[in-house]
Amino acid sequence: MNAKSAIRNKTWAELNVGDAASIERRCSPEDLLLFAHVSGNVNPLTLPAADNRERDSRQIAPSMWVGSLISAVLGNVLPGAGTLYRAQGLRFPRRVHVGDRLKVTVVCREKREEPVALFDTRVENEYGHTVCEGTAEVDAPATSQLTEARDLPALIVDSVDHFAPLIVLAAQLPPLKTAVVCPEDRNSLGGALLSAQHGLIEPILVGDPGRIQAAAKELGADISAHTLIAVSDPHAAAAHAVAMVNEGLAHAVMKGAIHSDALLAQVVKKDRGLRTHVRISHVFAMDVPALDELLFISDAAINIAPDLMTKVDIVQNAVNLAHACGIREPKVGILSAVETINPNIPSTLDAAVLSKMADRGQIHGAVVDGPLAMDNAMDVEAARTKGIASLVAGHANVLIVPNLEAGNILVKELSFVARAEAAGLVLGAKAPVILTSRADNDRARLASCALAQLYEYWRREGRAFGDQETVAKAAE
Repeated sequence: MNAKSAIRNKTWAELNVGDAASIERRCSPEDLLLFAHVSGNVNPLTLPAADNRERDSRQIAPSMWVGSLISAVLGNVLPGAGTLYRAQGLRFPRRVHVGDRLKVTVVCREKREEPVALFDTRVENEYGHTVCEGTAEVDAPATSQLTEARDLPALIVDSVDHFAPLIVLAAQLPPLKTAVVCPEDRNSLGGALLSAQHGLIEPILVGDPGRIQAAAKELGADISAHTLIAVSDPHAAAAHAVAMVNEGLAHAVMKGAIHSDALLAQVVKKDRGLRTHVRISHVFAMDVPALDELLFISDAAINIAPDLMTKVDIVQNAVNLAHACGIREPKVGILSAVETINPNIPSTLDAAVLSKMADRGQIHGAVVDGPLAMDNAMDVEAARTKGIASLVAGHANVLIVPNLEAGNILVKELSFVARAEAAGLVLGAKAPVILTSRADNDRARLASCALAQLYEYWRREGRAFGDQETVAKAAE
């Protein structure tokens, strides 16, 4: 670092009565969450409700967080490095809320016997109103030193729920008639009933009635209001759900306590299945704490080693789902191990061809670029370092993986290392297929049903139910 980023302190001998310094700071939701972690103060007045992780400008900042900002001026600026507290008196005439811009000022009021100094301390909001005031007694530094600005380790605070606005938006549509195949355990039946309670689906329970009733009893749930179709064999239950879609009696299929292969085998049947001219593929929608929007990943569940033309459908299916979620022009990164074309790495050749096909309109509705490595697809600095000039590099919100293995590893790494949450949908069939996992929590199940609802609307109407602005408003 250079001298411009360094700050020189003031020793007790250099300090004069009347010396003053200020910093400015905006209160953010992350500040409240971090203070709660550090202090252990989980007062509900100063935290969002447990089931609402959205930003709320009415939320009150803890008073001691406001007071702690004074130490940043004393310790960093005046007197600066080497300062130690003896005492601090505080009063709080007004409350601080999320979004408030604050000015923190200290003024030297008195020098006592070395090294003691007294400071008037004050915090004002952007309207000039005092929100905190008091007196600090400190030991001023004895020696002069130049301190370089220090970059602290980055922290990821999972404070924004990207699924919530989609769930709210989808609930404004009529419930989607959904054939739930073998909802015969606590998780699968509970997910379907929860989605019904939120107005996302109208579940039609297809499976063994004894096992379904036993699961309902375990949940303490009354399922008498829902249609129950008795089909004890799982394969026959899947076939019946598919037939209901073909007959117009259901508009989506949801996986219950049945293996994905058994369900999809009925979906992809040439005769009486749900196949279309498009290859079916799976798309994960990931809520990643470090990102400002949803991240779509495909295909990590169905196509094991897709060829070029299969990848065309995989890309288009993922783009279509992004459109259904209100993203007008998705940025699609075609992933490989490297960002340059290498004939020895076939996925780089596929990526280059897919990018050119998008340029020529064979893949539509998105900006597509590849090959891109994961780092330069997601990070602007990484792309800049590699000299990649692209609308997608560093800004991708749709990632197309070279094969199922890579995709599965990526999704699980994000889930278990980066604490991301995943919802998913099978696309390319006559109706959306909701593939839930026993590991999914309630929010992921709701999000998967919301994706199905929004996608089915997009497929039927030819347009999204809402754009990104609408989705943002739904969160308010």
